[in-house]
Amino acid sequence: MKTDKIRYIIGAFLLVSLMALGFYKPLKEYIEIPQHLTLFEGQDFTIQSSLPVTTTIQDSTFAFSSATGDQQISVAANESGEGEMMVELAGIPVKKVNVNVLSDFKVIPGGQSIGVKLNTLGVLVVGHHQIDTEDGKQSPGEIAGVQVGDIIKEINGKKIEKMSDVGPFVQESGKTGEPLNLSLVRDNEDVNTKLMPLKDKNDEAYRIGLYIRDSAAGIGTMTFYHPETKKYGALGHVISDMDTKEPIVVSDGQIVRSTVTSIEKGSNGDPGEKLARFSSDKEIIGNIKRNSPFGIFGELHKQVNNGVMDQPLPIALSHQVKPGPAKILTVVEDDKVEEFDIEIVSAVPQKIPATKGMVVKITDKRLLDKTGGIVQGMSGSPIIQDGKLIGAVTHVFVNDPTSGYGVHIEWMLSEAGIDIYKKEQKKAS
Repeated sequence: MKTDKIRYIIGAFLLVSLMALGFYKPLKEYIEIPQHLTLFEGQDFTIQSSLPVTTTIQDSTFAFSSATGDQQISVAANESGEGEMMVELAGIPVKKVNVNVLSDFKVIPGGQSIGVKLNTLGVLVVGHHQIDTEDGKQSPGEIAGVQVGDIIKEINGKKIEKMSDVGPFVQESGKTGEPLNLSLVRDNEDVNTKLMPLKDKNDEAYRIGLYIRDSAAGIGTMTFYHPETKKYGALGHVISDMDTKEPIVVSDGQIVRSTVTSIEKGSNGDPGEKLARFSSDKEIIGNIKRNSPFGIFGELHKQVNNGVMDQPLPIALSHQVKPGPAKILTVVEDDKVEEFDIEIVSAVPQKIPATKGMVVKITDKRLLDKTGGIVQGMSGSPIIQDGKLIGAVTHVFVNDPTSGYGVHIEWMLSEAGIDIYKKEQKKAS
């Protein structure tokens, strides 16, 4: 006790001296805690400091406890609400922290391999080609100013939903000599143009000189499922068209179960790939409503279990993720979800949504032997740290397939339309 008093007297003297010398503001930076802190009920946050600190609660509307150590404080909130916490050094306030405690929130982690089919909004232009006409080779699409990546959403005022919708308009236009009125979407803006089909002298058919596509398919990994809303998130990154490299604008889509048949192992400069097939029953387990930089999102028709972690887990916000050991859930053989060790190399406590929130490294020898690291098809694999879902694997480093990026789970939940920040009204006692 006497030692503590001496320590605090010395600390107070040093603090006053530093303040007198104008070092008060930099001093606050020694305490590794943000000015605004968000926690979930039942979760804790550890304050690190290079100096002995304590805390007090001011005007708190939530239940709160803290365990004080010599140079750290473990803060735990037991009820949602807002309040203020004062961090003190040698009994003198040095930093005020606004604390927001959110209602308890949990989701079920994924890890399952899924097959993905996207139906585009209209038909996507993926290339031009030349028509062999009596006047030489020409592309009506290029002449009309149609660009690769454009979406044809209407022809002559009629909605276009699939490739087979286009053909009848083209042949009719060729016979009547009237150009097609195309309504396009280009970079989220509407563009109108006229296109006159030309006759191919080889088969006497009229053509528009465009390669088009109305759907895309692939595989990925489920990240989470929220039982209360039936919403899910997967992949952790946007799906782009393989030809245009542009994000696919989704009209609708479906996800099905998939089975991993083999692995093409990754190496430096050559990322590997999961080879998979859609499950034989082709049962549709969910829809796709959104394709965004943070993944694909929609609703599941029923809960799908991973067989490893089928109970809801709490999540961690970006500022709660820390460098150190973690695990991912993913499939490398058949449809069996397994747990593998990774390392969080670095984590960015993001205040606004961004896709590259973490750098992760595969450390599990068994996974490295099987895949060489992060491979295509592994995107969306949920990352678990300290019993919390913290994010998903997204991209591999091309020159180091053992490492890659991860996205924070809070941004994926937001893209899924799940509001984890919603404040519930407290019932009056």
